Amino acid sequence: MDKFAYRIAKDLRLPHDPATLTSAFSRALSSRRMFVAASAIQAPSSYSEDELPEFSPMHWKLQEIRAAIPAHLFVRDTRRGLAWLGLDLLMAACCWRLALLIDPMFDHSAAVQRLTPLGAEAARWSCWLAYWWFQGLIFTGIWVIGHECGHGAFSSSQRICNCIGFIVHTLLLTPYFSWKISHHRHHCNHASMERDEVYVPKTRSDLGIPEEGEGELHYEEYLGDTPIYTLFMLLRQQLLAFPAYLLYNVSGQKHYPRWTNHFNPNSVLFTEEQRNVVLISNAGILATAVLLHRACLTWGIWAVVKYYGIPWLCVTHWFIMITYLHHTDPALPHYRQPQWNFQRGAAATVDRDFLGWMGRFFLHDVAHYHVVHHFFPKMPFYHGAEATKYLRAFIGEHYHYSEKPVFKALWDNYNHCQFVEDKGDILFYRDRSGKAAVRPAENYQTNGRKCPL
Repeated sequence: MDKFAYRIAKDLRLPHDPATLTSAFSRALSSRRMFVAASAIQAPSSYSEDELPEFSPMHWKLQEIRAAIPAHLFVRDTRRGLAWLGLDLLMAACCWRLALLIDPMFDHSAAVQRLTPLGAEAARWSCWLAYWWFQGLIFTGIWVIGHECGHGAFSSSQRICNCIGFIVHTLLLTPYFSWKISHHRHHCNHASMERDEVYVPKTRSDLGIPEEGEGELHYEEYLGDTPIYTLFMLLRQQLLAFPAYLLYNVSGQKHYPRWTNHFNPNSVLFTEEQRNVVLISNAGILATAVLLHRACLTWGIWAVVKYYGIPWLCVTHWFIMITYLHHTDPALPHYRQPQWNFQRGAAATVDRDFLGWMGRFFLHDVAHYHVVHHFFPKMPFYHGAEATKYLRAFIGEHYHYSEKPVFKALWDNYNHCQFVEDKGDILFYRDRSGKAAVRPAENYQTNGRKCPL
């Protein structure tokens, strides 16, 4: 183990102390085994919670974790950020220009004669599918740049961040300032049952499920959906969840008033000082809606749907899929007071190999290195890979990573992550049979709870 840890540390340019490295890598390997077991969650016929892997929350302070990561990885380079944005815009323009050739190419008599009418139509729609796939990824990458701006990770200048973030998010129908405010609160309170903003788990009582021991309990009566219905609900989530969150606070805090949304400047989401920027966000969305309406009048609704609408739907799909899989897994804890603190919440997310090289290139590593982003949201995305190496070596078993194919993970987690218990300060999802994959340890420590952002 010493030689193995030393060789990896040498490759990653980490400190070479053998005892420290052996301990860190042993914790990491232990965590990986626990995470793989939790993600598999194919429960045997005999289930006992006493035999589940135990979880103890981390004890480090945020300052200790930050000190383990070299200072240069926190430096924001405006020109580098602008270069990435310029590349995204160039790729989007090239995809759009190529898409303009699709229909004329396959309407041409030469294409029809060479391919046959049926072959020409098949080729046409294959090209459109390719356009929607890649333009959707490119649009999502542009959205991620706006997300970087919202965190102040794009540039050390807040004015540059806000100008660029407002423009790119507005053009993708996202209210920049309004979402930035609620997203900041999500980061400050991630994995807190009382205060997190999104992906707050439903509890046993929310679903009307009786407690264990209160008579005979058949979970399928409460959670037993057919696969077809489950697929329908999953597709609805992927296409509509983000607009529904903005408009109706879907998946947000349950104690917020009815009709809480991101467009009402008097919403509980915002303070009185933030109301003007909410109105600016609303004005931007209205301006984009006017532009889309005029585009429909000029080029037709179907043209706008093909060139903009479907790629925009892909943005909502990728964004929801990425964030859902970051924050929803049987192995990830949620906390109630007093066990929650910022660093424990930051560790309650998972890095995933999302679409391989396409996810890394087009989506700017937003899915591959999300854990370090939750610890340090002002760190630029292009430092995420290197910073994660140091973070993983330091926090060991508290770092989560999954190699499971993301579409399989989406289906599995949507089925397995159903609810958490009404009682307890450290909680794990239970599946459609009421079974958990991890249990909290008997004794665990607490730290301060002030948001350091």
